[in-house]
Amino acid sequence: MVGKRIAVAVALLSATFLILALYLPDLRPQQPVPTMASGTVAIGGPFTLTDAKGQTVTEVNLKGRYSLIFFGFTHCPDICPLTLQLLTQALEQAGPAGDAVQPVFISLDPERDTPEAMGAYVANFHPRFMALTGTPEQVKVAAQAYRVYYVKAPIKEDGIDTGDYTITHSGYIFLMDRNGKYVAHFDKAASASDIAARLKQLAL
Repeated sequence: MVGKRIAVAVALLSATFLILALYLPDLRPQQPVPTMASGTVAIGGPFTLTDAKGQTVTEVNLKGRYSLIFFGFTHCPDICPLTLQLLTQALEQAGPAGDAVQPVFISLDPERDTPEAMGAYVANFHPRFMALTGTPEQVKVAAQAYRVYYVKAPIKEDGIDTGDYTITHSGYIFLMDRNGKYVAHFDKAASASDIAARLKQLAL
C-alpha cells in the first residue's frame, strides 16, 4: 500500500512539472546557443627590433610584400631549426610566389641572441631570411603583437638548477599581407608543400 502511494505521488509530481515546463518557458532546459567568430584576427602590429647588421627594423619595413614570420631562439635544440628548414623548403617549392615573400625569424631570447648570433644562425637556412632581435622589452612588445607565448625556463639536472635555461614558446608561423595584416597561420602539423600551396594562392 505504501509503495502504491509513493508511486502515485511521484506520478503527480512528474505531471505537475511537465505542465509547468510547457506553460512556463523559463523552466525549460536551455539549449546551447551557437556562436560564430567574425571580424579581423588581432595578430600583428607595431614593433621596433634590430636586424643582423645592427639596423633598426619596424613593421613598416615589412610592408609592400607578404611575409612569413616565426618566433624562436638560436639555442633551440629542435623545433626552431626544423621550422626554419621547413620555411626554406616551402619558399623553394613555391617558386616565383616564394620569391615574393619575406621570411622573418624573430628572437625570443634577447639575452643570448645578439644581431651577430642571429645573422650567423639564419645563414644556415634560406638566404633571404631577415633575423631580428632587440632588448627584452622590444621583444616582449613584438611577441605580444603576434600573440606569441614564451617563458624563460631554467634547465635542471636531477632536480638541481644548472644555471642554464631554455625558452618555452608557441610555434606558429604567421603569414602576413603587404599591409602587415594577418592572412593565415601554420602550426607544427603543416608541411612544406602545405605552406607552398598557400603561397601560390596569393595575389602577388
